Amino acid sequence: MNSPARTSKKLHIKTYGCQMNVYDSERMADILRPLGYEMAETSDDADLVVLNTCHIREKASEKVYSEIGRLKEQRGEKEARGGGRMTIAIAGCVAQAEGQEIMNRAPAVDLVIGPQAYHQLPELIARTTRMKGERLAADFAPDAKFDALTAERNVTGPTAFLTVQEGCDKFCTFCVVPYTRGAEWSRPVASILEEARGLAAKGVREVTLLGQNVNAYNGVDADGQPSTLAKLMYALADIEGIDRLRYTTSHPNDMGDDLIAAHGDLGALMPYLHLPVQSGSDKILRAMNRKHGRAAYVELIQRIKAARPDLALSGDFIVGFPGETDRDFEDTLDLVRTVGYASAFTFKYSPRPGTPAASMPNQVPEDVMDERLQRLNALIVEQQQAFKETLVGQVLPVLFEKKGRYGRQAIGRSPYLQSVFVEDADHLMGQIVPVRITALGNNSLQGALLAPVEA
Repeated sequence: MNSPARTSKKLHIKTYGCQMNVYDSERMADILRPLGYEMAETSDDADLVVLNTCHIREKASEKVYSEIGRLKEQRGEKEARGGGRMTIAIAGCVAQAEGQEIMNRAPAVDLVIGPQAYHQLPELIARTTRMKGERLAADFAPDAKFDALTAERNVTGPTAFLTVQEGCDKFCTFCVVPYTRGAEWSRPVASILEEARGLAAKGVREVTLLGQNVNAYNGVDADGQPSTLAKLMYALADIEGIDRLRYTTSHPNDMGDDLIAAHGDLGALMPYLHLPVQSGSDKILRAMNRKHGRAAYVELIQRIKAARPDLALSGDFIVGFPGETDRDFEDTLDLVRTVGYASAFTFKYSPRPGTPAASMPNQVPEDVMDERLQRLNALIVEQQQAFKETLVGQVLPVLFEKKGRYGRQAIGRSPYLQSVFVEDADHLMGQIVPVRITALGNNSLQGALLAPVEA
């Protein structure tokens, strides 16, 4: 007698914020797939909708509640047409920080699950279906989470994220991460290598290692000895098929000598580093509790570029931090001119409830922050354009990821994370091919193959 066919259910995950949330969303889909859940592009007919939230951006909570209201209406419409009931789950950092409040304020939500507990999703969904048991799971047990996840990943394309570290012990006064992701914790080396080998077997050529403070990685190796991020990088580079490595996001205080040396020694480690500084003013850096000064940051950048002269730098900057004067902001502009950035993320300061900075005096007026942000962005754009212009005429190894919109056009990724559009290259998906950069796009590069390349 044949067993009954498994009923397929539709899963829609909406991901907010950082790359770690992208990784977490992929892993949630992985653990729900054996239960019969298939991914849906939209929430219209989904049986389960997961909002994987981020607490970093301004008004994050309000956006989540607005989306919950929309899903509640959508669920009613789905039930009215006989489509069954939609389960609504809130995951991620807003769930961690405001879990009980969400349950109290939004009864439409079926379950709330923090970033360290999403491995419990199958059990929680079963409990929710039976309408009993816990609806809230928000703890700090990353080891239990990763122990519960298999190394098997459902990936498409030649690039993938791989979380190796979670949490942060730095307690910058503007940041909620220590409260939403917990203390720093690193995965064992063996677990990471197993997952990476699985990715390579599926055709992944480039892996980006993720962590809230990834260069603080201190996992245990097979001999029970501590491993730094640099040691982990060397081990990953030995995996057949893994040709490119990146990592994000880092703290300047955790750039060890061995990691700096790895940028010069390890060909697989791409020449692009995201190293946030946040401000160029020593006074503001102290108020932020960054635990480093301007001079130390500049010296660090010089050491890294000495090890890897072709390195391009990315950073994060906050304007309008409480107490920031015109002089402090000018110090930030001066730092940007001194260092030189290929790209950067810039933000106006916005208070996060429960963080020390939220109650600091001398909050900067909104119009002042707007003006400073515009000036900083103009300088960053100028530097970004200047860096891209240096690439025109160069030959860069490009990893082709997907087909373009026109004809046989393909889109690849440069070593510096830029999109590169190339004609007559749609047969090269997953390959790393030399490409001459011929022109600049608004946010991309255009290139040409040096010669016809076989698939």
